[in-house]
Parts: sequence; C-alpha cells; structure tokens
Amino acid sequence: MTWWSDLVAAEPEFAARVRARFAVRKHGTMATVRRDGSPRISGTEFDFGDDGQLRLGSMAGAVKALDLRRDPRVALHSPTEDAPPDDPSTWDGDAKIAGRAHEEPPAEDGSHRFRIELTEVVLTRVGDPPDHLLIESWHPDRGLQRRPRH
Repeated sequence: MTWWSDLVAAEPEFAARVRARFAVRKHGTMATVRRDGSPRISGTEFDFGDDGQLRLGSMAGAVKALDLRRDPRVALHSPTEDAPPDDPSTWDGDAKIAGRAHEEPPAEDGSHRFRIELTEVVLTRVGDPPDHLLIESWHPDRGLQRRPRH
C-alpha cells in the first residue's frame, strides 16, 4: 500500500504542488462507484494530515460513505480556479488523486473517516513556454513522469 507520506518522501516538490492545488478552496470533488456501477460525484473536504496521511470524511450514513464501504475505489479532484482571461498562461492547473479508501473508526458523532491509499496522482498545468499543457503523473510502481500535450 502507498500513502500520501510515501509520495512526499519520493517526490516532495511534486507533492507540495499537488497539495497546493487542493488547498485553493475548502471543498473539492470526489467520485465513487454506486451499487449499479455508475459514478457518483460528491463535494467533500480533504485533510492532508500532519501524520502524512490523506483523509476525507462524511456525515454518518452519507451515500458516498456507503459507496466507499462497498467499493473502495475513489477519485479526488482539486478545486479549480480559472486563469485570468487576458493571460491564460498563468493558470496554476489542477490535481487529481486516484486510490482506495480505507475506513477508520468513526468520530464521536458517527461521521465516517477514510484514509486514502494512492494509486495515481496527476497534476496538469500550463507548460513553459505556454503553448502546451504539461501533465505530470506519479504511480507507486513507475514514479514521476512528465509529458507535454499540444
């Protein structure tokens, strides 16, 4: 299993840039798998804890938590900020994390908490020069890869 702390140890600069994209707003988006196999998109808050773990939570009995109990596959998307219309080259990009949710003991109020095991982390941003996108992806078995997209 690979955790957020493993990414920080392997690629600290990349991890810091990914974390910064998740920090631009309080709420991001997560995708879970419904009982029928279709996707469910939900708003959520992410917690990059001091203990090196990435966690998310939900209210007691929330359908997204029930989805994760049944099928732990999850995809997380950072909040996105638009680039200034007069200078799209200054777009800071967005980040995505795919993984598996591992349920932790519930909080006193019964709310759910999940620790996220990483299977993929992607950062997309404007390249230099700003005539292309730069897609950086990290996988536990392949490490960090960069590829331009024109």
